[in-house]
Amino acid sequence: MRTFLRLFLRDLFLLFLLVLFASIWPAHLRYEGELSRLSEKTVSSPEFRRQSLSPEAAETIAALKNPGEYLAVYWLESDFNMETSPVSFDDASSLRGRWDKLPEWSSYLNACRAVWDDLAYFPVARDSTGVLSVSFEDSWMFERTYQGERGHEGTDIMPSVNKNGVFPVVSMTDGVVEEKGWLELGGYRIGIRAPKGAYFYYAHLDSYAQIEVGDEVKAGDLLGFMGDTGYGTEEGTRGKFPVHLHLGIYICPDEEEFSVNPYPALCYLKEKTVSFR
Repeated sequence: MRTFLRLFLRDLFLLFLLVLFASIWPAHLRYEGELSRLSEKTVSSPEFRRQSLSPEAAETIAALKNPGEYLAVYWLESDFNMETSPVSFDDASSLRGRWDKLPEWSSYLNACRAVWDDLAYFPVARDSTGVLSVSFEDSWMFERTYQGERGHEGTDIMPSVNKNGVFPVVSMTDGVVEEKGWLELGGYRIGIRAPKGAYFYYAHLDSYAQIEVGDEVKAGDLLGFMGDTGYGTEEGTRGKFPVHLHLGIYICPDEEEFSVNPYPALCYLKEKTVSFR
């Protein structure tokens, strides 16, 4: 009888361990799988570079001055917005703790802050008369064929009037002018390095403001006027496409520069405008 009881208790204990293991192991695997979203390759991945935002997240960050940290957690928790259930702001704040212990967290967070935390103004000033307006769509990595097939590394902002020198282009951020002058693809362009490290690229300008390489600019400062320059080896080439502003955002987390999708940032800034006239 005692032998039977011992065997019964042993089997019962083994069954308990089996049930416990079966309940814990899938959760552990799921947890480990979620943490694997953050690695050395995360920042250069297509998922991160696309900067996807759900309508819920876009509405939340509209009220935030420095949304980089919120988005850093939001993207990891939502599998870069691939999951159907949105992550609330409170969730993102409380869940940072399971990510910030990972060695890749610091560089990943810095990349998110570089793209988002210096943003202040939409890059085209608002016409206070209400006559002029602009539009834009998510065209990042759309196919382009000039100089061979390539991906479109930015967002094109299109004016309601196809005319050079009408729409003022302003700096989205504080920063320092790193580049100014002619590029075959970008025409008359200007590049601003923002304080947290992102490079903001404004291309196809008609003309420049009184600004030079090395100058410090403030968010909202005039950089020049929207035009149609570019797609030519000869400086001053015009008329190859309609007047517009090509806006690019580039980051360089590990000495390798690559573009991120500016469209979500432009949506975030569309009501944050500098007025003119």
